[in-house]
Amino acid sequence: MRNVFIIFGVIAIGIFIFYLSVSKKQSFFEVYGIDDTISKSLKEFRKLPLNTIKVDSVEWTYLKTGSGEQTILFLHGMGGAYDIWWQQINYFKNKYRIISVTYPPINNLEQMANAIIEILDNERIGKVMVVGSSLGGYFAQYLTSMYPERIEKAVFGNTFPPNDVIKQENQSKESLFKTAPGWVVMWILRRGLSEGVLPAADNSPVLRAYMIEQYSGGMTKEQFIARYYCVVDKFDVEKTDYIPKMIIESDNDPLVNKDLREKLKALYPKARVVTIHKGGHFPYVSSPETYNKTLENFFSEEVKQNIEF
Repeated sequence: MRNVFIIFGVIAIGIFIFYLSVSKKQSFFEVYGIDDTISKSLKEFRKLPLNTIKVDSVEWTYLKTGSGEQTILFLHGMGGAYDIWWQQINYFKNKYRIISVTYPPINNLEQMANAIIEILDNERIGKVMVVGSSLGGYFAQYLTSMYPERIEKAVFGNTFPPNDVIKQENQSKESLFKTAPGWVVMWILRRGLSEGVLPAADNSPVLRAYMIEQYSGGMTKEQFIARYYCVVDKFDVEKTDYIPKMIIESDNDPLVNKDLREKLKALYPKARVVTIHKGGHFPYVSSPETYNKTLENFFSEEVKQNIEF
């Protein structure tokens, strides 16, 4: 009997040590480990004051910065926050007003969109050039369909059209993520980085540091699950050909398969298409120079031909 207690004690200690190791919060700077221009720029960027607003009793946090006649609205994906766009915001802030939001745990696009409109109204902003990636690109499609009068131009990056595929492929994971403790969910997400996301981005140390930070305290389980439900929240796309659109895709995106990418382009046949070679799922983080120039060209002029980098 004494041996049984010893075995259980060892197991309990092992589980506790494992819990401490996988639930430890890690900052971008701790993971990145280099005091270079990139890390310094993020550190300075995070000093900018944030705004908060309550919409339907839910608090939203967003950044308002920049100056100019036009406004860019940045919408992040499932694993992100307002500051994942810092390399774009720093690039454009001297020419454009900028709004970048962090999604609270809201699980449907309609409520998300209502909050965005409240933010724009609160800041007395009429039209925006919306830039979204992944979930953000899907959300940008929703805003363009439902609030076309507020959209000047739209960028749908590394994203997908309304579909049933993502929900079908993730049914088993959905149940797991809903019942598992938050630290387990984040551990699974961190493990998944090395299996597809990072190799597709040429193992970018910047992307690695940002995503590990997100998956070790930067984002909650509740936010992640709510964002997943937004990803699978289907809607009817309204015809808005008069709004200039650009689709940015990567030819090796590990999270959006080729079939969904082709369906997205078929859904918006008049959209300009930019294909980034080996850009992965987060080209705006891992290849900011290419991404920024792509956005700059689209904002400043309406180029119709498709482009590959």
